[in-house]
Parts: sequence; C-alpha cells; structure tokens
Amino acid sequence: MAEQTHVLFVEDDDVIREATQLALERDGFAVTAMPDGLSGLEAFRADRPDIALLDVMVPGLDGVSLCRRIRDESTVPVIMLSARADSIDVVLGLEAGADDYVTKPFDGAVLVARIRAVLRRFGHAGGDRSADPAGPGGGGALTFGDLEVDTEGMEVRRSGRPVALTPTEMRLLLEFSSAPGTVLSRDKLLERVWDYGWGGDTRVVDVHVQRLRQKIGQDRIETVRGFGYKLKA
Repeated sequence: MAEQTHVLFVEDDDVIREATQLALERDGFAVTAMPDGLSGLEAFRADRPDIALLDVMVPGLDGVSLCRRIRDESTVPVIMLSARADSIDVVLGLEAGADDYVTKPFDGAVLVARIRAVLRRFGHAGGDRSADPAGPGGGGALTFGDLEVDTEGMEVRRSGRPVALTPTEMRLLLEFSSAPGTVLSRDKLLERVWDYGWGGDTRVVDVHVQRLRQKIGQDRIETVRGFGYKLKA
C-alpha cells in the first residue's frame, strides 16, 4: 500500500479549512489543518509534511512570513493560497520561496491537480517516491563558466562552492543547462517545470528565474525580450 502524502494546510476560515481538508482526504492525502501561522509552524516542525498549503492572510504569522520560516529550514514544496490575484500577494509569496500559488475561490479538483503537479517535480506524488529526480539534463557534470551542474548527484557549485537550490529551482536550472544558448519561452518552462498543460501565470517563471539568478549569478541567465530566457554557455 502506497504511503500517504502528508499535507500541512494553514487556513483561518473554518468553513474553507474543513471543506478543503475533507476534499483532500477523499483524494487520499493525510492532512494536518491549522488555523494560524504560529500553530502551522509548530505543526510543520513536529510533522515534517510532504507539502504545505499556506493561505496568505492568516493571523499570528502571515502566510508569506510562514513560508520564509519554512524555507529557512526545508526545501519542502509550498503552495500559497490567496483570495486575491493581486500582483503584490503573488510576487511576495513566490519571492518568499513558494513553488506555486492558487487563487481563491478554487475548485477542489484544480487544487488537487496543482498539488500533484508540484509533488511530481519533487519525486513523490501520491506517495510515489520512485519518480526520476533528475528530469532533463541527462547524466554527468555540466560546466558553464564558474558554474558546475551535477545532473546525477543533483548538486550545483559556483566557483567550487555548493549552491543550495530548492527542487523547483533545480528543475529550472536543469531545463536551461540541457539546452545552453537556446531561448526557452515562459510557456515552455511552465509546461516542463511546473507541469502546466495550459497557459499558467508567467510571473511564477519570472520570480523563480530571479531567485535562481541570485544564487548562480545575475548574468548567467539572459532575458531575451519578447521570447523568454536562455542560459549563457
């Protein structure tokens, strides 16, 4: 029997929290639901869930701050939930280290699909730990100037020093390193990295590229206006 995927769900609205917990449990997830950020942080530290769903506007410790605290301690995938598709909410959540976001009100099936898409990138969707973590990029070490990408060991070094990447950032870098010098559109990156078979919000790509640049060098990934991004060979 496959191991259940454990979801930490932090939401202050009682109706939404209970209804969403029931919906996720019907789909086979084990859910720990908390009403505020501080209890959510305690639950995260105690239970070490497979994924965290964090509402932006929760009391005590807001969702963005909670995401930062989680990211300081773990690379566990994080999806932000927001009642507004406001650019500031979205960007702040992504900059804090979230891997994706969903706007409320959301359809339960859509939320489950997004959760499974994120988990597939992390190699343990629906309790399946056997997914290939390497994804694109093949095997061996690739070198781009002072940047070395070990596609087998899933390690990155810059000037010989280890670079800590989240799994989503690693997936993004693997896409770039598998085709250096080739322009990859935002839509293509959404499809390959975020597993979106439809047009998603390209701000997710832009913020993750920004975060990746901060870690591997601002000039390593070039913006090609009107087309997308490419890794300098």
